[in-house]
Amino acid sequence: MSHDTETHQALLSALKASQGRSDGAFEKAVTDAFAHVFEHLERLNAVSGPDEDRPLHPGESPTLR
Repeated sequence: MSHDTETHQALLSALKASQGRSDGAFEKAVTDAFAHVFEHLERLNAVSGPDEDRPLHPGESPTLR
């Protein structure tokens, strides 16, 4: 399993585990998830411009374009 897939699963698990808690855990889980999404977007924007049609890298999801 790729490191990124493991990260995604950990983020989702943290979100599920923190739902309904009033100790700030849910807010932290949401912030961590969004931070990871923004990391993906930064990497994608660094690799290609909005009009560039490039082939997918191995393991890269086409839904992130």
